[in-house]
Amino acid sequence: MACAGCGTGVDGKPAGCKSNGGCSSGGCNRLNVFDWLANIPLGDSLAPFDIIEVSFNNGSRKDFFRNVTKQYFDKGEMVTVEGISGFDIGTVSLTGELVKLQMKKRRAEDTPEVKKVLRRPTADDLHRMNENKGREKDALIKARAMARSIGLEMKLAEVEIQADGRKATFFYTADDRVDFRELIKLYASEFRVKVEMRQIGARQEAGKVGGIGSCGRELCCSTWLTDFKSVNTTAARYQNLSINQAKLSGQCGRLKCCLNYELDTYLDALKDFPEDADTIETTGGTATLQKRDIFKNLMWYSYDTSNKQYPLTISRVKEIRQLNKQGIKPEELKAVEVVVSKPKETDLGFADVVGQISLRSLEKTSHKRKQKDKEKEKQKQQKPQQQQQGQPGGQKPQQQQQPRKADGNNRPEQRNRHEQKHREPRPQGQGQQGGGHKPEQKQQQHGPRQPQQDGGNNNPPREPREPRDHKHRPPRHKTKK
Repeated sequence: MACAGCGTGVDGKPAGCKSNGGCSSGGCNRLNVFDWLANIPLGDSLAPFDIIEVSFNNGSRKDFFRNVTKQYFDKGEMVTVEGISGFDIGTVSLTGELVKLQMKKRRAEDTPEVKKVLRRPTADDLHRMNENKGREKDALIKARAMARSIGLEMKLAEVEIQADGRKATFFYTADDRVDFRELIKLYASEFRVKVEMRQIGARQEAGKVGGIGSCGRELCCSTWLTDFKSVNTTAARYQNLSINQAKLSGQCGRLKCCLNYELDTYLDALKDFPEDADTIETTGGTATLQKRDIFKNLMWYSYDTSNKQYPLTISRVKEIRQLNKQGIKPEELKAVEVVVSKPKETDLGFADVVGQISLRSLEKTSHKRKQKDKEKEKQKQQKPQQQQQGQPGGQKPQQQQQPRKADGNNRPEQRNRHEQKHREPRPQGQGQQGGGHKPEQKQQQHGPRQPQQDGGNNNPPREPREPRDHKHRPPRHKTKK
């Protein structure tokens, strides 16, 4: 993964880089600029531009330095440069011809007073820088407490200590002017450095802190935006945006800078719309302008008595406006029917199924699966219980142990009728039918076997013969004597 700030990989990230994972978050160099002129070769007579851009404190501050060492510095390399009464260490953020455009943008002049690049940092320089940078957090906490003790209405955002530890810059925000002459004396005696107080705005403070915007990308003020222009609510009105403070304000508490990005395009498109058409008169009443649609060239009006909106073309609005100036009120607005047509779908050779699967269907399928799993578990638990109940000496299954209900199918009246049906003798002459419980067959089992006749079941049943004396069996029930 290449570094978002220095352009190097995971193994080749520069010394002093504080970001993890190959600088994927751009921690080594926010406010990054892509050098699109780096691969364009120069002529033999042209020498490369000798001024480079160096960033400090993880990209929160940048400055230009003249390369008098005649050494070639790559982007992301650490360099030691001139500081105030000492030296400072920064990271090369831009080299070559693109530095000229950056200097022109920031209105920096190429004069002999430009500070110089001293050398590549030594091990002693990096050791001193790490020690002094480790003091910044404690210095910020103490500085805030000291400013609060004096009663100054200011907010310290950041403390930057020079690499050699001889100077400290305190960045603060304040609504009004602050008299910090006494505060500077306290800071100088406490930290033993040269103190510089620099006031910044709320947008610059958000750029130093950093973060992710509502668009899902890193904040513009912490990546590429350097000059901050004023943003008004009129920019939102021109773009037909609802005046909602929560949606229009950024992390700095001010209106978002991106409201100005498309403002010029909207102003050019609104030139064709009439400016004096906020209200038009008809026989039905006064219609008030609600919004302008620059994409369809329509103007939406509504009456005071209803919330229904009527889209009108620009030519129709101009025509009604001319009639109103003559004192004529048209009978109707002649609104245009807005047809919402789907864009033509082009066959790209693949099916886009994103969004076609609803969460409800997934929830139903998961619920059905859970029910099936529960039923399977119950069946597994019931099988060993049924096996235990089926063993000898065990209990009978639950279906046989259920008590008979009084008002169910096993009523005593129905049971007697069922027994009577089996006890009644069958009339002679009818053929025997299969199925059912037959009492005649029981009597034949106790008596002698009858020879089968060829007729089968179609012949009428014969009367049973009386058993002989020598084959007579004793009766089952003994009579009492």
